[in-house]
Amino acid sequence: MTSKTATFLILFIYVAIMVSIGIYTSRRTKSAADFMLGGRSVGSWLTAFSYGTTYFSAVVFIGYAGQFGWIYGTSASWVGIGNAIIGSLIPFFLLGRRTRLMTNHIGAKTMPEFFEHRFDSKTLKTASALIVFVFLIPYTASVYNGLSRLFGMVFDLGENGAVIIIICMALLSAVYVILGGYKATALNDFFQGIIMLIGIATVVGLTVSKKDGFSAATAALDLIPDDKGNTGTLGSLFGPDPLNLLGVVLLTSLGTWGLPQMVQKFYAIKDEQAIRKGAIISTFFALVVAGGSYFMGGFVRLYCTLDPDVTDRAFIETVNNKPVYDTMVPALVHQALPNILIGLLVVLVLSASLSTLSSLVLTSSSTLTNDLIKPRVKDFDDKKQMVTMRIFIAVFLLISVIIACNKNASISTLMSYSWGALSGAFLGPFLYGLFLKKATPAAVWASFATGLGITILHMMLFSLGIPAFSGVRQAVIDMNCPLQLLSPINAGAFAMIISIIIVPIVSSFTKAPDEKIVENAFSCLSGSNTDK
Repeated sequence: MTSKTATFLILFIYVAIMVSIGIYTSRRTKSAADFMLGGRSVGSWLTAFSYGTTYFSAVVFIGYAGQFGWIYGTSASWVGIGNAIIGSLIPFFLLGRRTRLMTNHIGAKTMPEFFEHRFDSKTLKTASALIVFVFLIPYTASVYNGLSRLFGMVFDLGENGAVIIIICMALLSAVYVILGGYKATALNDFFQGIIMLIGIATVVGLTVSKKDGFSAATAALDLIPDDKGNTGTLGSLFGPDPLNLLGVVLLTSLGTWGLPQMVQKFYAIKDEQAIRKGAIISTFFALVVAGGSYFMGGFVRLYCTLDPDVTDRAFIETVNNKPVYDTMVPALVHQALPNILIGLLVVLVLSASLSTLSSLVLTSSSTLTNDLIKPRVKDFDDKKQMVTMRIFIAVFLLISVIIACNKNASISTLMSYSWGALSGAFLGPFLYGLFLKKATPAAVWASFATGLGITILHMMLFSLGIPAFSGVRQAVIDMNCPLQLLSPINAGAFAMIISIIIVPIVSSFTKAPDEKIVENAFSCLSGSNTDK
């Protein structure tokens, strides 16, 4: 059996299992609440795996691992550690219990609905629902982009072949989400998470062993110049650029606190005991999957090169004088893994990506249906809600596929703008909405405005290539500022920090919502320390 035949066989089995789970759970999805939140009865293992598999996708394994491994070397592993501690462990303990209790008490099934009931504002719900729909699209497109890169490498597909793969993956993710909703997503996430754990451990082990072990590999890395021409940095503890590495950690870790597709996992969790167990499970999952991905990516320079005269490594072409980062991990894998294991890698990345995609499309369709359509349509019963959500799933995927077919934007750029806008807008309002009684609607609007403003302004100045802003772009380049303002990653991290700062400041001098509304929201948190 050839490697391609084995890969096709593994894929066929995988797809059959995914669709079977969708059919199985469809029989147990009786209402819109079941479709969106699984009846708020999901246990610790399913929640933890669903959280982790939503967190990590082809964006991490293909896009970020390649880019940050190339730039920072083995110190990129700090990103995975940050994802485990800041992005998984802390939010479970800090946000999990309060999110579950408060959203259940006030009847919120989505993040926009939380803003409506917590801050007594229907316009906040409408605005946040639109933000969710618009800015989840580039994230979804980045996942498809990563999948097409990998499948293109494995099956030697041209540009048209990659487009076909993107469409097939969209159809597959649509099938089981449309059939079973949240329950199908959670069960599939658990199955996909097991594949991810096994796959990452295998790939990391082979990547290092191929270069004669960890010590020999890091010593070889230290002989290779970094982007500034310095040697001895790529195998070091903090790498060649610790400050910008910190920006990556903040964007990819702190961002989960304000992403609707992540915090919604806490809406559906069964009880407080499940939250505690889920925290440990999700942290372990993140250490293995994210830590392993970035650790593996740290060795891409041992497998890839920009010098066409070097024959023992894969040659990586450049675009606008920058290497095509999204091609690096596929090149590494092609050299490090035996052909027979390529199928395992394909299923690994497919599992990571489909689990993320299913959460993204479910979050987007639920938000549009529940928060934009339902309040404006009379007699909008459960059956109509479920049909509408399924239609929006298809629409959302179609738009994402169209964007993904355009290869001009890198995976990391698409993901950075998505996370920067969403978490830059929502992180502060959601966090303080759970803890600070004095948080005000005006403060929420201020966070929305700054998060979106920073993201959109950065896109216009540095990513869209608008001629009118060429002078500004060049001025920033000439400044050679240490935080690299041209980076969408740092822009996203900055937006999140501003969101945390601006909400309590604006709340201190603006009118709070009705006292009865606030007291009702916090009445479910008996024994909790809340700001009076």
